[in-house]
Amino acid sequence: MRKLALLLALIVSFCAVYPAQGKSPYMPEDELKAEARQGLEEILDLWREGKYADLYERTSGGKQTKESFVAKLSDAVCKPACCWEKMQDVKVGIKGDSSAEIRAKLGFEGGKGTEFKTRSFRLVKEDGVWRIGQSDILSLAGSAKKKGGSKKKK
Repeated sequence: MRKLALLLALIVSFCAVYPAQGKSPYMPEDELKAEARQGLEEILDLWREGKYADLYERTSGGKQTKESFVAKLSDAVCKPACCWEKMQDVKVGIKGDSSAEIRAKLGFEGGKGTEFKTRSFRLVKEDGVWRIGQSDILSLAGSAKKKGGSKKKK
């Protein structure tokens, strides 16, 4: 009986030290980086195509209703550029399995040619979908500015 208990203890400790081989429930970092980058590209494509209601579903946080978000983007002067101008110099950092920090140079049309803006964005993965903050989209669109200046109430 003692030998059986010792054998069982060895088997259990071996299994604890050497976990079963196979796919981890977590994605490798390279796959997460590629997925987050693709998520940002999809977000920019929705915006460029004027699919603002769908874009709203790819945002997180923010106080805007879907209707006010759509209205602000409809009135925005610029929209993401196409093709190679859309996103350049991309660097992706992963924070856990559901958060990414993406720094990229984004191209925007509307006015004189293409205007580039280099910024960092935090994307979060909720329900299997990468989402961006509403404030990031509205800021890029130029809709985050308050009308009437920055007067403070006293």
